[in-house]
Amino acid sequence: MSIRIGIMGYGNLGRGIECAIRQNPDMELAAVFTRRAPEALRILTEGVKVYPAADAHLFKDAIDVLILCGGSATDLPIQTPAFAKDFCVVDSFDTHAKIPSHFANVDEIAKQNGTVAIISCGWDPGMFSLSRLYAEAILPNGTNYTFWGKGVSQGHSDAIRRIDGVLTAKQYTVPIEEAVTAVREGHTPTLSPRQSHLRECFVVDKEGADTALIEQTIKTMPNYFADYDTTVHFITLEEFNRDHAGIPHGGTVIRAGKTGWEEENTHVVEYSLKLDSNPEFTASVILACARAAYRLKREGAFGCKTVFDIPPAYLSPKSPEELRQTLL
Repeated sequence: MSIRIGIMGYGNLGRGIECAIRQNPDMELAAVFTRRAPEALRILTEGVKVYPAADAHLFKDAIDVLILCGGSATDLPIQTPAFAKDFCVVDSFDTHAKIPSHFANVDEIAKQNGTVAIISCGWDPGMFSLSRLYAEAILPNGTNYTFWGKGVSQGHSDAIRRIDGVLTAKQYTVPIEEAVTAVREGHTPTLSPRQSHLRECFVVDKEGADTALIEQTIKTMPNYFADYDTTVHFITLEEFNRDHAGIPHGGTVIRAGKTGWEEENTHVVEYSLKLDSNPEFTASVILACARAAYRLKREGAFGCKTVFDIPPAYLSPKSPEELRQTLL
């Protein structure tokens, strides 16, 4: 029996989910829900219908796992607990500081209604979180480092696009190579944000815009750019469409630690990703977690979960016997 997947929201992530379902034979797309006019939305999967988001509750018996593709700032804090009343859900909530409160809100609703909700699925939080946990458990005497990029930060890019006079923009987060090299060599420096990453911005300005003011606004923007060395490039729309159409990203988690009676031996654990498409890879992680949510529900589990709570075997379509034979 296929796992019936519903998609709530059909932006970059929603399309990524649809594409990933095609590569998972144990899953099928049951429905897509949107806040836009359903008749105006064209999806890739033949025979699957698009419905208004407000009608999702009518499909609770036709969907095994509903995947929520909204944004972390305003959508998911409301949507995840709301839809956890009727569905097993998976989201990609990625505001790290607010994960504990988001978990508590979702957990209360999921427990009351006997559903499984898995939050904060993706590569960070998600795959990187697991890497940090494994490395820290193995090397308790050590330090974790996370370097993001080089890649497009969608949140930072959006912040630039909201500046008066900006037509469109992309911002790339770039690790500082000297810092990465030092950690890879087993050193454990204390790194400020400015010492870890720099930010590179490619901006298309509107005709007549004050480019000097735009650049100053970017470089002094609190919580986004003020704590980093930031470079701003003004380019044409043609250059932007030619050179910056994709959404690549990636990064590295490194833990440097010591073992031995006198701490004489140094070890470095590293996990890295290089992604052509941030949303498509995130979608693939989410689908693996949707499989886990389905299995947990069938076992009678309920409540909110994170990647820390999922047995690794539950992510895979392979049987325990196949996993032991092929991967162990």
